[in-house]
Amino acid sequence: MIVIMRSNAPQSSLDRVIATIKQNHLRPHVSEGAERVIIGIIGDDRQINAQLLECLPDVEAVVPVLTPFKLASREFHPEPLLIRLDNDVVIGGNELTIMAGPCAVESREILDTTAQAVHQAGASILRGGVFKPRTSPYSFQGLGEQALDWLAAVGKSHHMPIITEVMAPDQVQKVADKADILQIGARNMQNFNLLEAVGETRRPILLKRGPSATLDEWLLAAEYILARGNEQVMLCERGLRSFDRKYTRNVLDVSAVPVLKSLTHLPVIVDPSHAVGKWEWITAVSRAAIAAGADGLIVEVHPQPEIALSDGRQSLLPKRFDSLMVEVDRIARAVGRSVRVDRHQTVPEFVPAEVLS
Repeated sequence: MIVIMRSNAPQSSLDRVIATIKQNHLRPHVSEGAERVIIGIIGDDRQINAQLLECLPDVEAVVPVLTPFKLASREFHPEPLLIRLDNDVVIGGNELTIMAGPCAVESREILDTTAQAVHQAGASILRGGVFKPRTSPYSFQGLGEQALDWLAAVGKSHHMPIITEVMAPDQVQKVADKADILQIGARNMQNFNLLEAVGETRRPILLKRGPSATLDEWLLAAEYILARGNEQVMLCERGLRSFDRKYTRNVLDVSAVPVLKSLTHLPVIVDPSHAVGKWEWITAVSRAAIAAGADGLIVEVHPQPEIALSDGRQSLLPKRFDSLMVEVDRIARAVGRSVRVDRHQTVPEFVPAEVLS
């Protein structure tokens, strides 16, 4: 349940409600809105009498929360969550957040070239996989800690926060020490030990939707992270498994975006690359995602997709990413949003590194 306080309730009244909740062996969660404060009750709230709370000073109402996910719900946290990173990057605000980079970190040269291109085009966060969960055990699995060092160094040199996937609880701390955002991949959405481990960090978490997950299952996965005290969670729609795998990799659930915006305060990011699996369709579904209300995109970009060690077919060339940003900017303006765009410099051509020759 939630306790809604009267407008301008004094701190003494808030303290009284919080103390009463704690006396009943429950945990209070305070959410401060523009006009009033809402105090959520975490735990089995059947242990506390709602009428007891209603009698406390400056309590306006005590309302049951009907959704199975508590901390992720709009009822607990009516105001949209803003996740603030370095370099004035704010996720969940009016300005869309664009994350871009190669699927996997293959070399520092390729990463540096890609980072320069996507940053100039308007991306504010550099993505790159260092540990790669693959369907086949014989596919490229990533370069591990060496790639993490490259990603951190290149992100710093281009003034871009970085995001990368973490696959196991024992990787969490070493990745959290260097990455600004930790990504939970679709295959690990219900890896509850991993969710609890990233919940112990205070790094923002990008939680991807499982390929067959319902919205409730997805939000309950987010609840595992939130319940451990990490409130900086964002959701990533990346497409659902479909019967037709010939033309697209998955089916992007565009309708999930506005539904989630009504159910939760957490920012919603869309991954068009994994949704469609082919670079030709990425711009179209990106436009749809922004029009539907997404707070940003995470896009795969590679200067030479034909030699990429992972997901080259769905990776945009830098110049195509630049064109994508033009289209995203148009849709953003139409729906009252904005993007960070800087095209004063030409997107560089890629010169193959000697390491690839």
